[in-house]
Amino acid sequence: MLMATLAVAPAPVFAGSAGDSATEALSHRVFPLFDAIGHDARALAALTARAGIPAVLEARQTRREACDQDLPCRARAMLWHDTETAAVSAAIPADAYAADDGAAAQARRELVGINTIIRTYALGEVPRYPDIDGPGTVDPRDAKARLQAAVWLAATPRAGSVQTVDPSVDFALALLDVNDRADAAGFEPLTGGYNAAAVKRSRGLAWSRYRYSALIVTGVGPETPETPLSAFGKYHLRLAADRFAQGDAAFLIVSGGRAHPRATRFTEAVEMRRALIERYAIPADAILIEPYARHTTTNLRNATRLLAAIGAPLAMETVIVSNPGQSATIESPAFVERNRSELGYQPGTVGPRLSPTALVFRPAPQSARIDPRDPLDP
Repeated sequence: MLMATLAVAPAPVFAGSAGDSATEALSHRVFPLFDAIGHDARALAALTARAGIPAVLEARQTRREACDQDLPCRARAMLWHDTETAAVSAAIPADAYAADDGAAAQARRELVGINTIIRTYALGEVPRYPDIDGPGTVDPRDAKARLQAAVWLAATPRAGSVQTVDPSVDFALALLDVNDRADAAGFEPLTGGYNAAAVKRSRGLAWSRYRYSALIVTGVGPETPETPLSAFGKYHLRLAADRFAQGDAAFLIVSGGRAHPRATRFTEAVEMRRALIERYAIPADAILIEPYARHTTTNLRNATRLLAAIGAPLAMETVIVSNPGQSATIESPAFVERNRSELGYQPGTVGPRLSPTALVFRPAPQSARIDPRDPLDP
């Protein structure tokens, strides 16, 4: 945690604005509404002209300037107060972003996401799952350098940004970048790349030939960063390959991000796909990777969204394949409560148990519709 007051050096002066594909991709993925507004000069002007917004922005600027050379103070000044969040959300034009629950709700999610990132990566608050999320143990000198760099980056011109109005979006993006946590944009578009063959097969697929749209294979990250696939992960794949051989599921969805342990360089879904092809001769066009999930809740939420993205009928059931312990957890009332507290809704309904390692899962249409960044995993 950053305890002492840290001096902030003068920011370098930049004459122009270079394109940064990594930051631009992360901005589009994590803050899609404010990214869209930043690319639309008329929308940006309309937002800043709304009643009450100039006063909010001026107060925020005054708060930042009052910090002078105190870096943690600068970070705290970037936080969005509840009244500021309410004012900006109410001022967002209704057609600014096509979220199912409205642009105002999306704006609130993104502003809350900014606060989550700042508290986790700049102010040292411990995330809900510290073994997976957050920056981990960081040398104080490195923590100071990361915070200083984020302050500088937030003030560095970037085309298509809202930073001329408020630098907090770019500050949050910079914090993710300097902490090497830009995972959220690593596989876009998700319907291409590793998933291209399966997506191509899904077009025109006779879904009625299958009892289940997919087998959802949940991830269990290894304990050491040099291990590509955990022992439990290997067990899940054996189960999944055997179950897929029955021929009643259209696809295998392997779900797991670059999450556990924190320092891993491996994305679990990619490693599971590799093993299914190399060890079990599963065709590539039968496998979909879901490489963003960091927790069991998002395994199911993101798998539902992937099915929606390829046009699978969401009324079709799926089967969750996992080890007996994880399977029992998914079936438990405690997991229902965890979905409620972490996601705000249920990604689907757990149906009949087929075996100690297989559960029927009925995806919820709302899980596919609500924006994928709710809530933001830091």
